[in-house]
Amino acid sequence: MKQRDIFMAFFRSGMLGYGGGPSSIPLVHREVVGTYKWMNDEEFGEVVALANTLPGPLITKIAGYIGFRVGGGLGCAAAILAVSVPTVILMIALLTTLAHFSEYPWVQGMTRAMMPVVGVMLGILAIQFLQTAAKGLKWPVILAHVVVIGVLTTLLESNRR
Repeated sequence: MKQRDIFMAFFRSGMLGYGGGPSSIPLVHREVVGTYKWMNDEEFGEVVALANTLPGPLITKIAGYIGFRVGGGLGCAAAILAVSVPTVILMIALLTTLAHFSEYPWVQGMTRAMMPVVGVMLGILAIQFLQTAAKGLKWPVILAHVVVIGVLTTLLESNRR
């Protein structure tokens, strides 16, 4: 039963996640934290942070860790298969179809329309993470981090030119 739940949670995320790992994170969050309650927001945030530090596809690392934590080795395999296999099958089917119809304006509009949707999903997740982080940190510390990151980004960008 648990393996089936793991597979279905990541299968839904894999089927609906368009645009790679970052766009799938809110979908996985909903399944793992909201639907199945395998983790809380803080734990999920830590898993995402850890997955970001490791090389390789983000969503497979998240799926593998959560699958292993919830269902052991079989849970890990079920989660990774659930996010990988549907993506491969859908990509082959969609790219074949898209290549055939790519010159049509409605197809071009459809692909452009996905960008704001993914942006909103990531924004909502960022706000949720900020709210969780705000419980443990004080606002001055958060603002100081934002300022330091902004200054460093500006300095590094000016050195690239």
